[in-house]
Amino acid sequence: MEIKDLTANTGNVDLVAEVVSKEDERTFEKFGKSGRVCNAKLKDNSGEIKLTLWNDDIDQIKVGDKIHLQNGWCSEYKGEKQLSSGKFGKIEVVKKVIPQKKGLQKEDSVEDAPQEIMTNDPDILAGVSPEEDVSDDLERIEDEEIIE
Repeated sequence: MEIKDLTANTGNVDLVAEVVSKEDERTFEKFGKSGRVCNAKLKDNSGEIKLTLWNDDIDQIKVGDKIHLQNGWCSEYKGEKQLSSGKFGKIEVVKKVIPQKKGLQKEDSVEDAPQEIMTNDPDILAGVSPEEDVSDDLERIEDEEIIE
């Protein structure tokens, strides 16, 4: 489905689009429960539309990401069509923007995203991978302990 094909008050929206902007989040309280909401703008080859993000979706989606909205809902507010995951929909990031060291951004699929490893293990810091055989090192250490 493309953005140009969306009609107000319809469900089961299945759409892949890029997040081109994201507004600041707002908090709300309804029926004694608090939550967060934020508007974003999506774009595909056929047009642009506003997407309402709720709670955890706000943190997961960044400008530049390509998302897949499944079973979404299209409504209309003040004459403008807008999308939401609604009660039964799901938003999945299919391509994520990964910040690079020099402040540049690179688009990669989520599966290709490099995993950052944080450690204070001297072997890993020295470039020794955990899979390498360290039995020789252990024997050398044991021999040194016996000598001392």
